[in-house]
Amino acid sequence: MTQHIQSSGAERRLWTNRFQHWLGGFLSFLLTLLGLLVFTFILSRSAPIDPALQLVGDHASEATYQQARHQLGLDQPLPVQFFSYFRQVLQGDLGVSQITQQPVLDDLMRTFPATVELATVAMFFGALSGILLASLAVYKPGSVLDHVARLISLLGYSVPVFWLGLLGLLLFYATLHWSAGPGRLDDIYTYTMEYDSGFVLLDAFRSGDPEIILNALGHLWLPVAVLALLSMASITRLLRVVMLEESNKEYVTLALAKGATRGRILFSHIFPNVLGTLITILALSYTSLLEGAVLTETVFAWPGLGRYLTSALFASDTPAVLGSTLLIGICFVTLNALADALTRWVDPRTR
Repeated sequence: MTQHIQSSGAERRLWTNRFQHWLGGFLSFLLTLLGLLVFTFILSRSAPIDPALQLVGDHASEATYQQARHQLGLDQPLPVQFFSYFRQVLQGDLGVSQITQQPVLDDLMRTFPATVELATVAMFFGALSGILLASLAVYKPGSVLDHVARLISLLGYSVPVFWLGLLGLLLFYATLHWSAGPGRLDDIYTYTMEYDSGFVLLDAFRSGDPEIILNALGHLWLPVAVLALLSMASITRLLRVVMLEESNKEYVTLALAKGATRGRILFSHIFPNVLGTLITILALSYTSLLEGAVLTETVFAWPGLGRYLTSALFASDTPAVLGSTLLIGICFVTLNALADALTRWVDPRTR
């Protein structure tokens, strides 16, 4: 009876600790989002661009300028302006883009799927190749495979992505004609295919037209290869270090002494023990692809969030810049929170 009571008390304390951790993680997530809102608000108010002057023009009268400031709420104290900005964001009001003259939220809903499609496909191939290279490098440290993996990761991490994209266009599009070139589809298909989901590859497969599918793949593979190389280099470099550190522990030496093969140790012992760290690495790599696709989308004329943000920066479109920055920040915070939750789920040591 006493043992049953003790076990029940221990189980109750365990669930209480888990609940406190999840509650603390959720509150930390909300505070991080609040800090992101504060950052974007400060960024908007410290920018050298006057929104009221940008709205009415340089030749407007003083009365018109003051009226514009009043309409935008710029004549209010900063705390009042922040709470007004906070309320607008909660309502989905991110302002109106000065380039498209459309609500920024609508522009983001139109452009963000293109970035997600590009980053997700690149992440898939980058993760597969990065995990494979890191595993080959750890299988025989100091071997030719290890040196090749380190060289590939170093090149992928060092080569500027815009230079690699331009070189890829010159070689595979202009010279060899293996790529369909910039954009997501040829013009003949852009205005004839229906974009139901916003993901061109998915919509192309749903159309059932082989020509559209091949055209979508022809436009997609080159920017995916450029981003996948960047992702592969990061994953290989970080995962190799973690797996080498794990392979130097005593339990690996004991398993080798008992006659276990290096392949069995690698996939049965080392890899499960670094799975939590791998999830964090993959999350960081994916967020870097979402926010780092700016140059790639600009080079390949990919109509995603990166190209939209670049155009907004050149045009000093403050609402579009702030909306894009806020969306990227939300993705970063959310993916890191999910990675932390998955790590605690797959790795009992973190619990």
